[in-house]
Formats: sequence, structure tokens, C-alpha cells
Amino acid sequence: MKRACIQIRSDSEALLAESLARAAEAARTGVPSDPVATFTFSSPAQLFSVISPKRWELIEHLQKIGPSSIRALARSLGRDVKRVHEDVVALADWGIVERTDTGKVVVPFDVIHADFDLRAVA
Repeated sequence: MKRACIQIRSDSEALLAESLARAAEAARTGVPSDPVATFTFSSPAQLFSVISPKRWELIEHLQKIGPSSIRALARSLGRDVKRVHEDVVALADWGIVERTDTGKVVVPFDVIHADFDLRAVA
């Protein structure tokens, strides 16, 4: 099962340290870490600019129907082909959507987990 995690982190140094620690542990033990693609956004605004409600709907729908042409995807969503194409390009730029060898679009993850905290400003 391919998994992805979406997170909002503004502490890039801590994020890098965690990634290096996981890599070092995998190297030390010889056991690879769980293959999880991680999409890290620096703020909620950045997350919502990339994954808007329409794009979230597109991701969910594409997971349900599997590989699809953009035209068929637009038709099944009841949306304009041009707008769906723009959304697919934006999501593909982040690696959330990919193209198959036959040119169809697909979400390559079985599970996408969103993980972030909302904290009061001190």
C-alpha cells in the first residue's frame, strides 16, 4: 500500500533533522523506513493554495475511479475540462497526481493522511 502524508510545518530545521534521523536509523539497522511520501507545506495558506476544495474533491474522485483521461475525469466531476487540466497540472507539480505511461492521470497513493496542529499564538 502506498501512503502519503500531508503536513504543515514551519520549522524546517527540525523537519530536516527528523528526516536525517530516520535515514540514519534505516542505514544502521538495514531496515528501510516505511515508504511514505511526505508533502510538507509551510503554512495553512500554502496548503490551501495547492489543495483547494475542488482539488481535494478531484483527488478523492480519482482515487475512487482509478486512472482516467482528463476529459473523462472532468466529465465525471461535472467540471470544465480546462479547469480540471489546470488542477491536475498543479497537483502533478507537487507529485500528488501522476501520469501513467498511457497518458492517463492517477493518484499513486492508496491513503493520504493529513497531519497538522493548530496552536494558539504565544
